[in-house]
Amino acid sequence: MEKITRLLDILLSSIVLIILSPLLLVVMVLLKLTGEGEIFYRQKRIGRHQNAFYIIKFATMLKNSSHIGAGSVTIRNDSRVLPLGKILRKTKLNEVPQIWNILIGEMSIVGPRPLMPKQFDYYSKSTKNLVTENRPGLTGIGSLIFRDEESFFLSGTNSQEIYKELISPSKALLEEWYVHNKSIRLYFKIIAITIVAVLVPKFDCCFLLDKKTERILNELLGKH
Repeated sequence: MEKITRLLDILLSSIVLIILSPLLLVVMVLLKLTGEGEIFYRQKRIGRHQNAFYIIKFATMLKNSSHIGAGSVTIRNDSRVLPLGKILRKTKLNEVPQIWNILIGEMSIVGPRPLMPKQFDYYSKSTKNLVTENRPGLTGIGSLIFRDEESFFLSGTNSQEIYKELISPSKALLEEWYVHNKSIRLYFKIIAITIVAVLVPKFDCCFLLDKKTERILNELLGKH
């Protein structure tokens, strides 16, 4: 399966890059002319076999934003997000540069979402070992269900504590579910649902899960 998904990653990423290249060029020019003039943002993440790498995104926030405000967590209506960045984040266009990470083999289109080292350390040892058996994904069940993750964090709340106690165990559950159920069919399902979710932000993606996993997820989120 790994060889097939790798070929699919290269093929589909190349097609997307060709189709979106005119739009991406416009975005790059606008980013250069607005905000702080930064086009790309590189961020350290934990990838396959727990090796660190740098994902590439379009810049959407103030420079050094990880050292101000809510730190590594983005809250709802975060003042660090630039005007154009709000549009890019809402449409998920800020994630598109990660196609480069996919093409060079650091990531896959579908897989467990790569986390920053601090957030990765919230996972148990068994979860860390399991999810990093795979290439991390541009999209996946965890990022789909938590695509509006910012809604869990309000100004004035302890965002890091909420992430550690609520978001992290929920994502661990989802990423483990993906690893245990991964298949070519699920690969295409998640890609299709990702497209739908971008077009219909409130689309419920939990139908992919089995009843037991969905019940546990609801119990975890019920703490919020």
